[in-house]
Amino acid sequence: SPGATTEHFTLNFTITNLMFTTDLQTPNSRKFQSTEKIMKHYIDPLLQKSSIGPHFSGCKVTGFRSGRSRDDTKVDAVCSYKDNTSLARFDRAKLYQELSTMTNNVTKLGHYSLDRNSLYVDG
Repeated sequence: SPGATTEHFTLNFTITNLMFTTDLQTPNSRKFQSTEKIMKHYIDPLLQKSSIGPHFSGCKVTGFRSGRSRDDTKVDAVCSYKDNTSLARFDRAKLYQELSTMTNNVTKLGHYSLDRNSLYVDG
């Protein structure tokens, strides 16, 4: 659409039942690529259902990091949306609330368990 620009925001959360392994740090490893694909399978549909859904362009997992315990894996992603000046501005607090609700109060993402205090939306 005319006047639309692509904007980005970061999305971070911690999975408590995905053991972190060093191959998750290597973007060209089979483990990184398969886990990234699974994350997109869960994250993208949630964002499609959110208030930014009509403008959502997709997320790219930028990395996996070790969490507090060896069973925790932190997920970092950069997500994109088309921003048109005639539309309401990106509201990260609203998006956080929607994602919180859609993940059962930040406890479930598909078959993964989430650290309730780990969801972070910045944009």
